[in-house]
Order: sequence, then C-alpha cells, then structure tokens
Amino acid sequence: MDDDRPDVLLTGLLFYDLVLTGLGKPPTPGEEIWTAGMGCGPGGIANLAVAASRFGLRTSLATVFGDDFYGAYCRGVLDEQEGVDLSLSRVADDWPTPVTVSLASGHDRALVTHGQEPPYSQDTLMGDPPEARTALVHIEAEPREWLAKAAANGTRIYADVGWDPAQEWSSDLLAQLALCHAFLPNETEAMAYTRTDSATAALGTLAELVPVAVVTRGGDGAMAVDQTTGEYAEVPALAVDVLDPTGAGDVFGASFVAASLGGWPLAQRLRFAVLAAGLSVRHHGGALAAPGWYGVDRWWRSLTDPELRRAYGFLADRIPADVGPPVRRAPVTPPTPHPTVGPHARERRP
Repeated sequence: MDDDRPDVLLTGLLFYDLVLTGLGKPPTPGEEIWTAGMGCGPGGIANLAVAASRFGLRTSLATVFGDDFYGAYCRGVLDEQEGVDLSLSRVADDWPTPVTVSLASGHDRALVTHGQEPPYSQDTLMGDPPEARTALVHIEAEPREWLAKAAANGTRIYADVGWDPAQEWSSDLLAQLALCHAFLPNETEAMAYTRTDSATAALGTLAELVPVAVVTRGGDGAMAVDQTTGEYAEVPALAVDVLDPTGAGDVFGASFVAASLGGWPLAQRLRFAVLAAGLSVRHHGGALAAPGWYGVDRWWRSLTDPELRRAYGFLADRIPADVGPPVRRAPVTPPTPHPTVGPHARERRP
C-alpha cells in the first residue's frame, strides 16, 4: 500500500530574506559599502521546506504569512514554484512578514531583522499534527506540545538547536531528545550543551541520548553515530568558494533526512548532506540556494577529481533518473505578484 503521509513535517517562523554578498568586510558605523551581489527570497523555516521539497520529499509546512507583499511573494514561491504543502499555514491580517537583511562576508554573515511576535504559535498551527514520516524541528528551552503528539503518532523527529544568546546552555533542553530519533547540532552548540571540550566527546555524550547523533563542523565536515545500526562515520567538507553561508545548516538537515528515508548507510548520508550544504553556499543564501537533485546531478556529471569520484561513487546509483527542472535561484528583484498570490490574498482552507 502506498504511504501517502508527508515525508517531512515542518513548522517555524518564515522570513523574507534580502541577502547582500561580496562585501569583503562588514560595514562600520557611518560607512557605506557597495555590494557585488544581491538576492531575495523566502528564508527561516522556508530554508528547510525548499531544501526538502527539491529532493522530492512531500513537504508540509505550518507557518504564518503576513498579509503584505513579502508574505504573498514567499507564499507564491513555496506553493506555486516549489510545491510545498501550505494547508497547515495561515495568513495573518495586519501582521508584517518578518524581513531580514543578511550581510554576507567571507564564511559568515550578519543579520538585521524587522518583525513582530507571530499571532499564532507552533502549537496552534499544528493542533493535532498529521501523521508524517519525519519532522524537522528546532528545539527550544520551552518544549512544544505538538512535538510529543507527533512522536506519539510514529513521526521520527530530527532536531537541531540554535545559539543561546544568554550562553547558559541549559542541559534541561537535552531532555527533549527523548522524543527525537536524531539530533544534528553544530560543534559549538554540541560542546556547550554537553559541557565537553571536543566535537568527538560531545558526539559520544549525545549518542547516549538519541539514536542518531550528528555533529556538524563547518569547514571540517561532519561526524555521526547511528546506534540503530552500530555505524560511526566522519567525512570532510568540500573545498568550495563560499558566496553566502545562510541556510547551509538547513540544507544539511534536509538532505540528511532525504538520505535517511532512502535507507542509505551512515557514511553516505553524511557525505550527501555535506555535499548539498557545500553546493548551497555557492549561491545567494536562504531557501533558493538549495541544490536539489538537479544541482547534485550537475555536480556529479561535471566532477573530474578522481578522489571525489571514488568517495561519491554511490551517487551513480542514488541520483534519480528524473532530477527535475533547473532549480530557481534567488532573484535580485522579486517579480510583481500574480493576482492569485497578491497582497490581498487570504488564507486558503484545506
């Protein structure tokens, strides 16, 4: 019998991202810098949604769109262009879609955001969450009620965590891993929350708390332990020219889930996620930097390095016959909204 559940269930805050690249260095107070590159598009939770959908996963997103140009544009991109299911999402009257300006320089970026607290919480949006094969979630200090409901439905939870601005790194947050199948923090977060002094030690601690523990290490690649299969893997990052790192972690997570749903060995899952994240940073960040199968296929077909050909040889059997159309990148200027998703568009009911 066909499994018609969503492959990935998502909820979180969506942003309209304006990404400026080629700065060379961050501006100082009173200084004006002209940039060499710019792109715009949906960001925030949209990064995960687009990355997952571009790998052919049935993706269901519960978020809030403002009843303004930015919300209408992002909704149109996700629904009409990227095929993300928005039946759990809502449009909020008189609430501005959050807008983020990302200033990318080198391997990092600075963000400035205008926004307000959303009028609907994650628990309100989700209600009784639909059964799904997986959910990609960002765990926070305050547990979300929908997460326990989803886990009880048999949904496998893949979680990450963010930077703690108070730098308290409360270990209480790790109690939520009891609901999770996998946890994918970066090495700074992993060491801080586990009170360890190396990525390897942090991974060992996390492997005792969750079936699949992954620690991402930026330019040093990633490492992981899968207790369900007894596998350990460590893979290097790709050598790429970084245009904008915005959203690379989200691309890593979505591609790791895609490979996990395919039942791949752990080393292949890690290499695939590292590859997808590496390909994403070569383009203006946010959701539309995600490579999808089309981008992975183009990279594989153009690859001449014999060592990488051997390391990624598994792609010859993993890339689908139909990789889809060329992916759409972040435009410099968004097009005029189509009437069906214009500034006065209202919420569609399922």
